[in-house]
Amino acid sequence: MSIVKINVLTVPEEQRETLEKRFAARAGAVEGSDGFEWFELLRPVEGTDTYLVYTRWRTEEDFQRWMADRGQAAHGGGGAQGGAQGDRPKPAATDATLWSFEVVQQTGPKQA
Repeated sequence: MSIVKINVLTVPEEQRETLEKRFAARAGAVEGSDGFEWFELLRPVEGTDTYLVYTRWRTEEDFQRWMADRGQAAHGGGGAQGGAQGDRPKPAATDATLWSFEVVQQTGPKQA
C-alpha cells in the first residue's frame, strides 16, 4: 500500500497568508510526478499555529526520487534564481518536521 508524508509546519499568524499564497503559486509542481497520489494543505482552525502538508505516494522510493529531483527545488533547496542566496524569499514557517507513515488500511465512501 501507499506511504504518507506529513510536513508539520509552524507558521506564525502573520505568515499564514504568505504560506498559502506560495503553495497556491506552486500548484501543479508535484501532480505529474511518478508515484504521486494525493496532496492537501491543512490550515489550523483553532488553538495552534501548525499547518500540515499531506502528500501520499505509491512507494517510499517514489517520494525519495521526487525529493532528489524536483522536490528540493520546489522547497527552495535547488539553486536560487539569479544564483544569489539572498534572492530567496524568507521562509513563512519557523519550524518544520516530516512525519512518515505506511497506509495499512483504507476505505472510501460507499458507492450507491
